[in-house]
Amino acid sequence: MRTTRDTGRAWEGAKTVSVSLTNRWLTMLVVVLALAAVLGGALSWRAHGDRAQAATRQERYGAALAAADAEVTAFVNLRYDRAASSVDAVATGATGEFREHYGRSAPQVIRVLRHSRSVMSGQVVWSGVSDISPTRATVIVATTGTVSNRRTHGVGRPRAFRFQVSLVRVDGRWLTSDVGFVGEGR
Repeated sequence: MRTTRDTGRAWEGAKTVSVSLTNRWLTMLVVVLALAAVLGGALSWRAHGDRAQAATRQERYGAALAAADAEVTAFVNLRYDRAASSVDAVATGATGEFREHYGRSAPQVIRVLRHSRSVMSGQVVWSGVSDISPTRATVIVATTGTVSNRRTHGVGRPRAFRFQVSLVRVDGRWLTSDVGFVGEGR
């Protein structure tokens, strides 16, 4: 038979076990919450870095598209009565061998434009980046417009072109290093 005294000691022992179990659960809960906070912070930091990289990529894509569109727009808008400024507009967005070649052929292009009284007007209808890195890009650009000259008796004939534009980044600007036709114009 237990005495009151024995029952009191048993109660104190149970109380000690209960308090120590509670302390363990609280310690585990604090550790789990601390780990969750550290993990959350790390994921947040990584997500911020990913968003910054995505924004940089989008800016690069946008700048390359804008440069290619501007160069092709200059390329498909040539007028005999403003031949020099039309040719200069293309040269402004060019670099390297393409710029040198275009510069060497500019006097002949101007003579042909003036002699045939050529007017080519057009606009970009779509463009897309096919390859890009921090320093180089390739953009496909489609245009539509008209061409008129002595052979067409001054009547504008519809023309559609697709270009592959190679770009390089020079001093923070995308410049054209090459332009080529894709497919056949009509």
